[in-house]
Amino acid sequence: MKHPETYRDRQVVILGLARSGVAVAKLFHENGAKVIVNDKKERTECPEADELTALGISVVCGGHPPELIHEDVALVVKNPGIPYRAEPVARAAELGIEIVTEVEVASHICKAPIIGITGSNGKTTTTTWIGRMLEEGGLSPIVAGNIGRALCDAAEEAAEDNWMVVELSSFQLKGTTDFHPRVALLLNLSETHLDYHGTMEDYAGSKAKLFANQGVDDTAVLNWDDPYCRSLIPALKSRVLPFSMVEELETGVYLSKREEERWVVYRDSEGRVQPILQTAEIGIPGEFNVENALAATAAALSAGVATEAVAKALKEFKGVEHRLEYVREKDGVVYYNNSKATNPAATIKAMEAFDRPIVLIAGGLERGMDYLELVPFFRDRVKAVVAMGETRDKIAGIAAMAGMGRVKSVDTANNPVDTLEEAVRAAQGFAEAGDVVLLSPACASWDMFSSYEERGSIFKRSVHNL
Repeated sequence: MKHPETYRDRQVVILGLARSGVAVAKLFHENGAKVIVNDKKERTECPEADELTALGISVVCGGHPPELIHEDVALVVKNPGIPYRAEPVARAAELGIEIVTEVEVASHICKAPIIGITGSNGKTTTTTWIGRMLEEGGLSPIVAGNIGRALCDAAEEAAEDNWMVVELSSFQLKGTTDFHPRVALLLNLSETHLDYHGTMEDYAGSKAKLFANQGVDDTAVLNWDDPYCRSLIPALKSRVLPFSMVEELETGVYLSKREEERWVVYRDSEGRVQPILQTAEIGIPGEFNVENALAATAAALSAGVATEAVAKALKEFKGVEHRLEYVREKDGVVYYNNSKATNPAATIKAMEAFDRPIVLIAGGLERGMDYLELVPFFRDRVKAVVAMGETRDKIAGIAAMAGMGRVKSVDTANNPVDTLEEAVRAAQGFAEAGDVVLLSPACASWDMFSSYEERGSIFKRSVHNL
């Protein structure tokens, strides 16, 4: 697409209200476009509609009328979660109308350099951590994107002396053409979101679009230990700064053992080695957070943050809500909220963070996955499972395959809050002093809750009510 100002007096259709849709609609309206916003929800379920209508923006709720998409539409900006098979999106594609997401729009108005972060797991923690590192380094970051704040709002605010630190999903990246981050970070890739993408090839290709417009003055930060990430390197035009948990790199950020302690180390392009801090000093637990720390360090160093500022942020950052979040200890049992774990790989990483018996609460939206990769971890690390949601029978079946006898499926007459509260009580019944009760669903939340945040908040409230 082109800069939003070039759409003056032209028809732009925004599909989906929510935060990003409202921000995009206002932006194009301010630039003189003829904007129509469409949402399949009824008007009573769209509180944002009145605000846009008051500005003179046309809002159509309650479905997708056939006349919405026609040959005179210049651009469609869709909510990232709307699948490409949805009728108005498919119709736009048939007519050859360009279809983008908010990320593409924001990139045309953003004056600040962008650090883009994506991956199957660890995005939010790593994005937030990078923001803290840039703050410590005095680089005035603005953290936005999939992490919460609408990117268009943040991009309008950003000045040349800011840095935009942006969490990006595959849904968002699939709808980009010219998006150009100064630093592009791919954390990892595992099988997920195939109900949306259809194939692993489409999912991986969407992630890879993060690097599509980078040049020799840009930096690609990649997980050296992930085969897919590593496979991208030969085709990249940008400088590559990898990170690794297992290999001492010729250039990059990696772990090094020094006097029986593991250190986060940076080796620059001239071979100079700079120890940053011991991994024991990192402020949040878990090996997967050590990996996130390496990735965040590489991105921050690429933006010019001093190693001292990086080390300070690594020590002081205590994590993000719903990501292996400590809730409370009761009767010697520690409760953790990891509601953000919406796929099996994320749940595996969470289980690996603990060296004590785990009572796991898992289950959620059915996406056609088999969850077989959980079997050895259930066998080795989990003493009991409480299963809920659409996948509760699958999760319980996986526990049975692992030889577990303590398994309970919970379903309280389709009342999500009651179900989760009952799951917490069931987990408490299985747990003994010294155990961990871990909410780490391995599934998205949308079968029961509006978001993983809502799921995590109800879990925390239920734990505090024990």
